[in-house]
Amino acid sequence: MPGVDFPQSYADLLAWFRSDEDALDYLEWLRWGECGFVCPACGADCGWRLRPGLWSCQLCSRRVSVTAGTIFDRTRTPLTVVHGSVDDDRLETGGVGG
Repeated sequence: MPGVDFPQSYADLLAWFRSDEDALDYLEWLRWGECGFVCPACGADCGWRLRPGLWSCQLCSRRVSVTAGTIFDRTRTPLTVVHGSVDDDRLETGGVGG
C-alpha cells in the first residue's frame, strides 16, 4: 500500500532497490498504484512504457516521467543514491521533516 509499504531500515532499502530500475518501479507503484499509468494531461489510463520510468499516453501521446513533479524530477543522480540519502535523513530524524 502506498505510504505504508516502504523500507524500514537501510538494509531494507538496499534489498528493495538493487538498481535504478527497481527504484523507478517502486515510484511508479507509489504514483499510480495497482491500477497502473494514468495520464496527467487527459486522464487516460492506457499508455506504453517506453523505458523504465517513462510512459507515453495512448490517447494524447504525452510523455510522462514517473519522477516529474517529485523531488526526483530532473535529477542526474542515480535514484539508488538519492533514495539512500533520503532514507538516511528519515532514520536520523525519526521521519522526513522530523
